[in-house]
Amino acid sequence: MRYQAPGTIDEAVAVLAAANGGAQVLAGGTDLLVQLRAGMIGPEVIVDIKRIPELRAIAVENDGFRIGAAVAGAEMGEHAALKASWPGVVEAMELIGSTQIQGRATPGGNLCNASPAADCVPAMLAASAMCTIAGPTGRRDLSVGDVATGPGQTALGKGEFVVDFRLPERPPRSGDAYLRFIPRTEMDIAVVGAGVNVTLDNDGVCTAARVVLGAVAPRILLVPEAAAALVGARLDDDALGRLDAACRAACRPIDDKRGTIVYRTKVSGVLACRAAAIAFERARTS
Repeated sequence: MRYQAPGTIDEAVAVLAAANGGAQVLAGGTDLLVQLRAGMIGPEVIVDIKRIPELRAIAVENDGFRIGAAVAGAEMGEHAALKASWPGVVEAMELIGSTQIQGRATPGGNLCNASPAADCVPAMLAASAMCTIAGPTGRRDLSVGDVATGPGQTALGKGEFVVDFRLPERPPRSGDAYLRFIPRTEMDIAVVGAGVNVTLDNDGVCTAARVVLGAVAPRILLVPEAAAALVGARLDDDALGRLDAACRAACRPIDDKRGTIVYRTKVSGVLACRAAAIAFERARTS
């Protein structure tokens, strides 16, 4: 097994594309090192992308944000402008692991690990985030929700890796939120996660919404029916009831040691309603 730390995107693509015995990208390594030590993977080469400057930067672009795939969670939490515009996205990233892990864990790694229970992915998908993918044939854009195709599987081809994420300009009177339920108080994997992003008019009526669920299906779920329950409504009991029902109907969870199908299905609606309440309040005060 070889370790390489290229200094440019093109160098990283070349190393990844040339590896016939398999290659793994190391962004933060918080998942990769566990998998290596457990013998789950045995790549020919590990490509550390943290030395590529573009992948370590957070920049304001077109009144939105470009976040490098190898930016640490702690760096996102310390970026005041990003946290003010997209608090739900930042909070989701800050839920991953301990303080020590926050210094290494990255949104790129969380996405490409392709876990249905990933924390930052529902929040980013609720924010309509896009990612840039670099590979041997150039660069392409892909929705965050289309990168993972199943547990541990991605749409990335040989030699490809995620370079950055783009969060759009934040409309006035908008807010987002992410909540998860875990068995312990911290440092655990989500039993259910829920991300909500809304925009309100001057009367407090929702004009646009996105609702995303995690850990309740083989992939992170964008739930248009849940968003439709919020659009055209204030956050009253009727809207919350429709939101709850839509989330429950969309769930396709499994039974495992962290939760049953029945429990996960019920919690999905509860968390979505709570996240919606936070997102609405943030939109009202933005």
